[in-house]
Amino acid sequence: MYKASQIATIIKARSSGSSADVEAAHILLDSRKLLFPASSIFFALSGPRRNGNTFIPELYAKGVRCFVVNEEFTDDDSFPGAVFLHVSDVLQALQALTAYHRQQFNLPVIGITGSNGKTIVKEWLYQLLQDDHSIVRSPKSFNSQVGVPLSVWQINAGHTLGIFEAGISQPDEMQRLEKIMAPSIGVVTSIGDAHSEGFLNIRQKINEKLKLFVRSDVLIYCADNPDLNEAVNLFAGNVRNGDDFTLFSWSRKESATLQVLATDRSDAGTTITARYQGKDMQFVIPFTDEASIENAITCSCVLLQLGISPATIAERMLQLRHIEMRLELKQGINNCSVINDSYNSDINSLVIALDFLQQQQQHTKRTLILSDIMQSGRGSAELYADVAAILEQKNIGRFIGIGPEIGRQQHAFRNIPQTAFYLSTGEFIHQFHAQHFYDETILLKGARLFEFELISHLLEQKIHQTVLEINLNAITHNLNAYQRILNPDVKLMAMVKAFSYGSGSFEIANLLQFHKVDYLTVAYADEGVELRKAGIALPIMVMNAEEVTFDVMLQYNLEPELFSFGIFDAFERYVRQSGLHHYPVHLKLDTGMRRLGFEETDIPALCERLRATQCFKVQSVFSHLAASDSPEHDGFTRQQADSFTRACALIQQATGHSFLRHIANTSAIHRHKDLQFDMVRLGIGLYGVDAAPGMQQQLKNVTTLRSTISQVKKVKAGESVGYSRKGIATRDSLIATVRIGYADGYPRLMSNGTGKMLVQGKQVPVIGNVCMDMTMLDITGIEAAEGDEVIVFGQELPVSLVASWAQTIPYEILTGISQRVKRVYFEE
Repeated sequence: MYKASQIATIIKARSSGSSADVEAAHILLDSRKLLFPASSIFFALSGPRRNGNTFIPELYAKGVRCFVVNEEFTDDDSFPGAVFLHVSDVLQALQALTAYHRQQFNLPVIGITGSNGKTIVKEWLYQLLQDDHSIVRSPKSFNSQVGVPLSVWQINAGHTLGIFEAGISQPDEMQRLEKIMAPSIGVVTSIGDAHSEGFLNIRQKINEKLKLFVRSDVLIYCADNPDLNEAVNLFAGNVRNGDDFTLFSWSRKESATLQVLATDRSDAGTTITARYQGKDMQFVIPFTDEASIENAITCSCVLLQLGISPATIAERMLQLRHIEMRLELKQGINNCSVINDSYNSDINSLVIALDFLQQQQQHTKRTLILSDIMQSGRGSAELYADVAAILEQKNIGRFIGIGPEIGRQQHAFRNIPQTAFYLSTGEFIHQFHAQHFYDETILLKGARLFEFELISHLLEQKIHQTVLEINLNAITHNLNAYQRILNPDVKLMAMVKAFSYGSGSFEIANLLQFHKVDYLTVAYADEGVELRKAGIALPIMVMNAEEVTFDVMLQYNLEPELFSFGIFDAFERYVRQSGLHHYPVHLKLDTGMRRLGFEETDIPALCERLRATQCFKVQSVFSHLAASDSPEHDGFTRQQADSFTRACALIQQATGHSFLRHIANTSAIHRHKDLQFDMVRLGIGLYGVDAAPGMQQQLKNVTTLRSTISQVKKVKAGESVGYSRKGIATRDSLIATVRIGYADGYPRLMSNGTGKMLVQGKQVPVIGNVCMDMTMLDITGIEAAEGDEVIVFGQELPVSLVASWAQTIPYEILTGISQRVKRVYFEE
């Protein structure tokens, strides 16, 4: 814990406000993640869209009294009792404080960088070394300019080893991370093209990454990458200049510290044979993919460098487990939602999982099932007292503890409304039905040895083996990609109509609300009602207002789009009869789409109606561009914009007040930046699809449709496959039947070789007609078995390509996935 005066000296800040020397133990960067107000210090970081200073009033009201702000902040006197530390750069101040904190501890630190595999190597090293050390490590993938400081801030006197990862996106970032982390052992994982956008070439990226090791004692790397090998040797000779610096290389080709002699794959895993210090060694890992083999070899080098014997390495490598790096949100029994994070259990990952739980607004009741927290480096009483305080702050309504240690500390949880404790997972399962899980969101958080997957199986709704996975991190990434393009003060309306383009309703809306979008839009009132019932408080515009839904629109505070005099008059009558005034509405103008909306010739009459009524308050006026993605129609787009501008001016004169103007859809956000006006509408781009190749490259894939093989058959040349004998085998073939059909949303147009799916990473064609519940694939030449996974579309088989095969657009494919295909939401 640091006093404010001490922090001011460390970060070279000018102090103002209260003279009280408050103490700070917890760094806070996100106002939504406040846990310990009295002992938190808020760093008011600013981004492209928001100034961190704007969150100070909210945090002050919740009890925070220590703030690091930029020199522009002058409102100190409005917050009596608070201390303000003024600096020129808030991020640099954060980094300076955590670098100082790192200097207070003389423990070995393993620093990991690379293009791929950083998090896997970090987590495997934790598995391999946890018996020897009390380890502090980066939570999840905290490896950025902000993530590394938060990771290092965790170090305390009880830790004997640190394992942190570092990632960069442009030059001159790594030296800042090096000052914070100060690794004694350096590790470079696989180097590839990932995250290369900010660098001139691969060599520049490698040289920047090596700056993490300017004070390290040893560097572990693979010498089989020529660029990396050459760069490392130049770094050792020129930068380190022959000082006490050891290179520990591994290679399958070159002479190296660890010479890999063979990698033999089998059904059980991979046997790796190597030579170290003139002696052969061998170990087995329970994986066969190339990335896992390389990561395991890298880990073995670290263990050898730490003096661990080959025999011990062989014993521990057998115990390596697959690393799940994502939280999964699934439908559960009895109208529950289940968040599965039952792969590790430490207090930092618990906080991350609880943050995700708090985003979920679909149920008012929140339940946590938590196992003993292993290898925390802290006393049990102190540890579980902190856990209990966090749960109280997060308003957890029911807590179930599993394990002997958490049971011994159950008195710490006395302020949680409902608690239960079990010695083991088996005891909990035996009494499972006594718990009565119903209409709640349940978070599972358990150490691996407690086998919480058994609990997950009981809680999750049994689902069709065809599932649509939705990557919530990718949605956030795509949202940020478009927000970076917005002009200052432009608001963002997110389109969540049609079940969020097939991705889900409240699950997506919860995420968007958490990230503070300004408006949501649905197609029909019932979609808006569902969102309100799920706890969504954002303003919601309804595009297709119908008279039969006026009552629920008012009941749930939904804002209708008025697009004709008929709907205008009908809603005005209803609002007047309800005794309301100034109800929020949105006016739709038809500037060329010729679908819905008031035409330019209607505007004078519309203005007269607006002057005459007290029922409405115009929230926004908008129109829809017909061809914003097409350069050949830019002239028409300009005509639409001009018509829109003229109409908005007249409407503003009639109403006497300003309103939000919006005409830009996904494509127009970046193709016609001058048409962003006051707000933009982000639709398909949020879900990872944009017609412009340049923008598409900046987006991440959101949805992956997966199925499985139900049966494999051998079919002779000339035999037919499927209904109407439309599929004829041209050779002796291997046919796989997959659990997806047109009732799931897979179009019949994909029949007879038009469509393809991925089996074992290879495209295979549809043979015969697509059936209602099944589709047959010709997998001749591919080794596959019943139960194997099939990718219908996803990262490696883009939905835009699948749509082109079906002679349609991605919108239709995504929105056509039926509701019997269960959605699984995950956050990495």
